[in-house]
Amino acid sequence: MPVERLSAEDQMMRLVDEIWPQENGALLILDGEGLFDAGGRFRYAAVRDHVEARLHLVPRFRQIIQETRRGLGDPAWVDAPAFELREHVHLRPLLAPAGEAELLRLVEELRREPLPPHRPLWSMWFLTGLPERRVAVFVKVNHAVADGMAMMGAVSAFLAPPSAPPDAAAPAWHPSPAPSNAALAVDQWRRTLRALIRPLRALLHPKDTALRLAATLTAVRELFADSPAPPSSLDRLAGRRRRLVLVRGSLERLKAIAHAHAASVNDALLAVIAGGLRALLESRGELSPRFTVRAYVPVSLRPRGEGGAVQGNRVAEMAVPLPVAISGEPALLQAISIETRRRKARAHLTLTGLLRWNVLRWALMKLLDRQRVNVTTANILGPPRALSFAGAPVLEVFPVVPLIGKAALGIAAVSYSGAFNLGIVADEDAYPDLDVFVAGVEHELSELARTLRPSAPDQAFAPAGAPPRRALNPQQPERSP
Repeated sequence: MPVERLSAEDQMMRLVDEIWPQENGALLILDGEGLFDAGGRFRYAAVRDHVEARLHLVPRFRQIIQETRRGLGDPAWVDAPAFELREHVHLRPLLAPAGEAELLRLVEELRREPLPPHRPLWSMWFLTGLPERRVAVFVKVNHAVADGMAMMGAVSAFLAPPSAPPDAAAPAWHPSPAPSNAALAVDQWRRTLRALIRPLRALLHPKDTALRLAATLTAVRELFADSPAPPSSLDRLAGRRRRLVLVRGSLERLKAIAHAHAASVNDALLAVIAGGLRALLESRGELSPRFTVRAYVPVSLRPRGEGGAVQGNRVAEMAVPLPVAISGEPALLQAISIETRRRKARAHLTLTGLLRWNVLRWALMKLLDRQRVNVTTANILGPPRALSFAGAPVLEVFPVVPLIGKAALGIAAVSYSGAFNLGIVADEDAYPDLDVFVAGVEHELSELARTLRPSAPDQAFAPAGAPPRRALNPQQPERSP
């Protein structure tokens, strides 16, 4: 059986995780009416059986990391010798009736709970006590297991169309034996041989080698040296405490805004983020002409239609300067669109070649302390149609991203069944005024919506064709940028 090693990107996530916890999360809101029995008790055994019946679709959820001795190569993914689902699927009731604020405080508490390294690196919590028998599901997966796209693929494995038949019995699972030291040694010898041959191949194709080297140097420069943002109060290393805010939106509406200005949906997302940062810096008295804030924008390196279970890390980071001082909405969106098109035209590579060397991994970690990128973003493609979890309709989906270095603010978006929802995560100390940023996001979106033709849909951030959704707390109006 072939040895499956952690990639260089997976290992970098583990290294970063020692300082800044690197877990991707997803928060689902379910119509949980069918998940309670006649006595009002949550059917925990039924949902656990549902997870078990689909666990084979996410093989990494039954695997652990096997460390290796010196000379036997990188750590490997192996089946856990014993797997107990109860250690990963939990029930946590909220004091009913709990609103959105109480829910998000609990999600942050769960996010901080470390994942035991000797078990598969994921957890799933069912959170009850919400109004109208809604149930929240919070899933957390270590970044070494899955990047944002792989995380959404893992969550989607447990979802099904509302009309899907009941789950079949869970297929039998037996752990495969971990590779022996002899097998690891042979595998490492083969990998070393391929590494020795690689430079010879490079000499045979000097043009391709030169282009790849130039692309790698461009990637390093873009992330760590290109057009650093001016010093500001945003230059703070992320700590351990976080605050999470949810913003609900319409994919159709954002598409209309983007297409009206020959931009992409991701450009429109970056524009509303820039608007939020402008409001924040202005309130702090730091906004000046030509002020820019650099944002991480992930670029997926996965081939279209990639088959099999989507897992691991296959993403490059693009650093995009956001001209937050521009206050004219079309001008701001157009400036961002021009810049992202220019940067997307470059070749984007992961820093895999560099990360294979321990000394360079250490150097990159040191550079993170000096980076001038203050925001991390993600735009994740979710299921286009409404789905259910164990028969319970999934009403909403929100991403929860990790923070790293001086990028103490993270904004991730996920599209689901016509919705385009944001999960905003911020370091509590760096962003005590996070509400100012959120209000700026909402204002920017409203202003961009006004640039559309009168014939365009009127509601800025409510899914087309759907009734307005209520916030989890009836006394707390829903945010709608």
